[in-house]
Amino acid sequence: MSIAFCFIAPSSSNASLSKPNPHRPFLSSSSPPPTSLHLCLSLSSTSLSLYHNNNNNNNPHRHLLTAFSTANDAVSFPGGDDDNNNNGNSGGGGGGGGGGDEGSSAEDKNREEALMVLAEAGRSLKNLPKDLAAAIEAGRVPGAVVSRFLELEKSPVLRWLMQFGGFKERLLADDLFLAKVFMECGVGMFTKTAAEYERRRENFFNELEIVFADVVMAILADFMLVFLPAPTVSLRPPLATSAGTIAKFFHNCPDNAFQVALAGTSYSFLQRLGAVVRNGTKLFAVGTASSLVGTAVTNALINARKAVNKDSAAEVENVPIISTSVAYGVYMAVSSNLRYQILAGVIEQRILEPMLHQHKLWLSAVCFAVRTGNTFLGSLLWVDYARWIGVQ
Repeated sequence: MSIAFCFIAPSSSNASLSKPNPHRPFLSSSSPPPTSLHLCLSLSSTSLSLYHNNNNNNNPHRHLLTAFSTANDAVSFPGGDDDNNNNGNSGGGGGGGGGGDEGSSAEDKNREEALMVLAEAGRSLKNLPKDLAAAIEAGRVPGAVVSRFLELEKSPVLRWLMQFGGFKERLLADDLFLAKVFMECGVGMFTKTAAEYERRRENFFNELEIVFADVVMAILADFMLVFLPAPTVSLRPPLATSAGTIAKFFHNCPDNAFQVALAGTSYSFLQRLGAVVRNGTKLFAVGTASSLVGTAVTNALINARKAVNKDSAAEVENVPIISTSVAYGVYMAVSSNLRYQILAGVIEQRILEPMLHQHKLWLSAVCFAVRTGNTFLGSLLWVDYARWIGVQ
């Protein structure tokens, strides 16, 4: 909605303005007014415009134009370089109403699609989760996301999982997300063990404690490696205005740096880079914590073996806990973070899913193969990295 006021100084040549006219009300009808006021109301489907101008468009005595334009809770003043003036209205004697804001149009379209899907399904916003209902009202999710939610809700297991915001955001973005979690965790133990054997060969059984620690760390971290870099449909409400600049920045970053943005949403290069940094920080904490558990268990087994077999006390040394844990955290933050971001956001979402979206069985099989290869590659890289920095 935009409102514009124009005040025109009277001209001596325009004597008709001093005569009482029922169609031109003045503050006083007994004497000529200091200024003339003409009110023109223009209504369109998207805007309401009020214009005050002289009846004569060629009148040169135009001294003051003050305009207030409100769109999407923003205030702007036309006539300057204001990018927020999205209504396209001008103060000149036209009827008003220009092109709407592109983002607002996308939000309106998303809202209409989502409400139409709900109407066809006989559902309403009241019986949806609050975060999803708020996102629909704000126009942040298209109808396809609502359709996917209604389909996923038919499964008792998925309906229970969608009570948790993190699972809901990821299942709405990828209906195979849960299958990918089982893929990763299911093959993790076998591929990690195979990779350890490939690198160690004849020393595999002599270094069995280290192998066990690596496998334990991998299994504990596999779930988070799938969960954190997975593309999401963001249902998070905006942060409070009192939140810091850094918090707001990372809050608006996507969960996957390469994920496809929904209609009406866009991510800058800096925000996508922020997704890598944010997930890297989380994976560093996950990797360090899982390594602490793994190395603690390994040292316990080594000490137990030394207690039983005194001859092996000199052959097997305890694994350094702190250095190994920090090293694994760095490995997770860099290597694993980048590999899984690319896997989920580029290979799966941008390449495989568009090609095989109508063949879910084939899509699942190809994703299984790709993730198995990625897990095996990660195990090889970890062994080489650990030996390079001297923790193994």
